Amino acid sequence: MTVKAILEQKGHNVFSISPDEKLSEAVRMLTEHRVGALVVTNNDRIIAGIISERDVVRVLGKEGAAALDHPVRSAMTAKVRSCNEHHTVHEVMEIMTLGRFRHLPVEKDGHLDGIVSIGDVVKRRIEDVEREADQIRAYIATA
Repeated sequence: MTVKAILEQKGHNVFSISPDEKLSEAVRMLTEHRVGALVVTNNDRIIAGIISERDVVRVLGKEGAAALDHPVRSAMTAKVRSCNEHHTVHEVMEIMTLGRFRHLPVEKDGHLDGIVSIGDVVKRRIEDVEREADQIRAYIATA
């Protein structure tokens, strides 16, 4: 199973924000769209970073409410790991586990093309396991 299959099911829609927007706008978008992360992009949809709920909590814990007036770039993770549509679910799980993050932007031709969350990956993996179990039961029943 590949990232392409996940995106075909969930779509390529990604909520993104400019690095120059205020952190308060990022908080508003995270809340409004009920997502755990926003991809930080420039006008050409080139990935500049990612801002997650964890990033927001960290900066608020350090600097207090005044941090909400700072630009997103001050709190975002700038070194973003990404994947492409050819990565497998197992590869994505490994990247997320080793990097200890829950959102992985998908790039195509150097531009943002989608996002995969740990929830997407777990859902797909559970579907695979259930399908394998059904196949084994069917095999045993016909043996």
